[in-house]
Amino acid sequence: MELTFLAGSLALYLLATAGFVVHLTVARDGAPRLPLVLLALAFAFDTVALTIRLAVIGGFGIVSFHDQLSLLAWLIVGLYLILQFRYQLAVVGALVSPLAFLLTLSAYVVYAGVETLPRNLQTAWLPAHVAPAFLGYAIFAVAFCISLIYLVQENQLKGKRRRTMFRRLPSLETLDELNYRFVAWGFALFTIGIVTGSLLAKATWGAFWSWEPVQVLSMLAWILYAVLLQTRSAGWRGRKAAALTIVGFALLVLSFFGVNLFFPGRHSGTFG
Repeated sequence: MELTFLAGSLALYLLATAGFVVHLTVARDGAPRLPLVLLALAFAFDTVALTIRLAVIGGFGIVSFHDQLSLLAWLIVGLYLILQFRYQLAVVGALVSPLAFLLTLSAYVVYAGVETLPRNLQTAWLPAHVAPAFLGYAIFAVAFCISLIYLVQENQLKGKRRRTMFRRLPSLETLDELNYRFVAWGFALFTIGIVTGSLLAKATWGAFWSWEPVQVLSMLAWILYAVLLQTRSAGWRGRKAAALTIVGFALLVLSFFGVNLFFPGRHSGTFG
C-alpha cells in the first residue's frame, strides 16, 4: 500500500514539473494553479505513504535510506508550498518539483521492505537528532533553489535579456532576503542536529566524534554556512551569498548520498 501512494506521488511530481515548465513558458498572468494543485496532491500522497510507513514500522520511521529520501522530499515540498502561499515563486516550484521527483524515485528504487531499528538506537536522542537535521536539509534545499533563481535573474538583468518567464519574479533584494532567512533557519536547525547527533553518538557508541565522511562533510558545510551568515554584514550578499549557499548544499548532498551509497557505516541507512 505504501508503494502505491509513493508511485502516485511520483507521477504527480512529474506532472507538476511539466505544469510549471508550461506555465513559465507560456507566461500567463496569475499563479500556476494546475501545477500547484498537482504538487499539493503529490504532497498529500507522500503524507499518506509516510503515515503508512510509520504504522508498519510501529515507531520512528527513519530506519533505511528509503525512509530518509522520502522524508526529505516531503519536507522540501511542504516548505515550498508554505513559501508559495506568501510569495509567487513559480520558478522555485519548477526546481522543487523535479528535485522531489528525483528523491521520490530514488526512494522507490531503493525500497527494501520493512527494516528494524537496532535496539541501541531506540532512544529519544534519535528523533531529537534526525528531526532538526532533516528539516535543516530541507530548508537548505529551498535556499539552494532560491539561490539558483537569484543567479539566473541577475544574469538576465546584467545582460539585458529580460525574458518573459522572469518578469514576475520578486526583486533581487527580495530573493537575497529570502535566501538569508532560509539559510539562517537551516543553520540553526542543522546546528541542533549536529549537537544532538554528537550526544546520540556518545550514548550509543561511546564517542562524540568518529571522523566518518558524513561528519567531516557536514562539519565543512556547517562552517561554510556559518561564514556566510557572519560575513553578510561585511557585504557578502547577493551573488556571493547565493554562490556559497549552492556550494554548501552541494557538500550536504555529497555527504547525504555518499555515506549511503559509497561509505556505509553508522550514519548510513543500515545504521552499522
